[in-house]
Amino acid sequence: MADALKRRIGLPLLTAYGVGVMVGAGIYVLVGAVAADAGIWAPLAFLFAGLVAAPTALSYAEFSTRLPEAGGEAVFVSEGLGLQWLGVLVGLAIVVTGTVSAAAVLRGGAGYLTSVVPLPMAATIVVMGLSLIAVAIIGVLESLTLAAIFTAVELIGLALVIWAGLAADPSPDLTVAAPPVWAGIGAGAVLAFFAFIGFEDIVNMAEEVTTPEKTLPRAILYSLMITSVIYALVSYAAVRVVPLAELTSSKQPLVLVWQQAQGGSVAFLSVIAVAAALNGVLAQIVMAARVLFGLGRRTAGLATFHHSSARFGTPTLATVLIGTAVVIGALTLPVATLAEGASTLLLTIFVIVNIALIRLKTSVPEAPFRVPMAVPVFGLLAALAALAINFGALAFLTEAPGGPL
Repeated sequence: MADALKRRIGLPLLTAYGVGVMVGAGIYVLVGAVAADAGIWAPLAFLFAGLVAAPTALSYAEFSTRLPEAGGEAVFVSEGLGLQWLGVLVGLAIVVTGTVSAAAVLRGGAGYLTSVVPLPMAATIVVMGLSLIAVAIIGVLESLTLAAIFTAVELIGLALVIWAGLAADPSPDLTVAAPPVWAGIGAGAVLAFFAFIGFEDIVNMAEEVTTPEKTLPRAILYSLMITSVIYALVSYAAVRVVPLAELTSSKQPLVLVWQQAQGGSVAFLSVIAVAAALNGVLAQIVMAARVLFGLGRRTAGLATFHHSSARFGTPTLATVLIGTAVVIGALTLPVATLAEGASTLLLTIFVIVNIALIRLKTSVPEAPFRVPMAVPVFGLLAALAALAINFGALAFLTEAPGGPL
């Protein structure tokens, strides 16, 4: 066993990793939810949401160049606030949120697969979970390459939905569009903020990235911009062809787009949903294992996790533990309900990280990548606003067939 990870990841794979995590299963339900607030101006709400998420993403980008370690937020909080115990709690909270989210998405993905192929649900969950654990152990390059393939499958499917929406006759709601109601667009943008949760996973790959001081900030910003465009285009395709009354009441808005525009079978969307689920589960297993690895460096009680395989260069023990917990959680726990609390934890961590950067910038202003002080301040306010509406937003999302984000 060793105590170092192998640096094998460059900018393209890391960016694809970020895009895959953010697009994920959320795109299957968020479009309708945002349209309920913003109407036909939902694409604008998603673009605004990207701008709202950007300050916290930029805070993570600066921190990632100051402290390029596996462990991400745990390290940021420990160093930024000088509170080791709080950093450990934040790190463990990230592990919990990643595990619960992965379990929820694994169950949702297995549900999509068994709806297409008649397979036993429990066995499908176990086989999918064990396969992803094996990939995560074999290597980070292999893991992120597979994640990139899943992301490509997702994007091809979304491109088909966008094409269908743009090629069909427009809905009357679009042709007689009312002027924008900015209060509704703002409410939609705050809800759409959840579409961009996932950029924070990128920083936990710091010890496996080549030239992390340059690669990490770029991957965070590129993945955020790409995801913003994807959500805007998909939501435009949706509001263009589906009447708002149908769109806003649907838990499967992409299915409506295809059926309205093309008709026929939508089975391919279930295949894409499975790819999205596998992508999300793999990403969370990889991320949470790195957090445990990073905590092991700084916390004596978790030191057993600060070891990597001499052969594969991955944190094997941490990966097996996280992966096993994901499979067991998907089989036995009320993960849809727990995922609501996971999102609350994550938004709380966004608040703490922004506060930590504000404090650190006042004492140590120099950094390889710096943002103005206004950035973490605005990020703090945006995270607080998203936290305030979290329970209402997630109540909608977790009712969807594909599960939570």
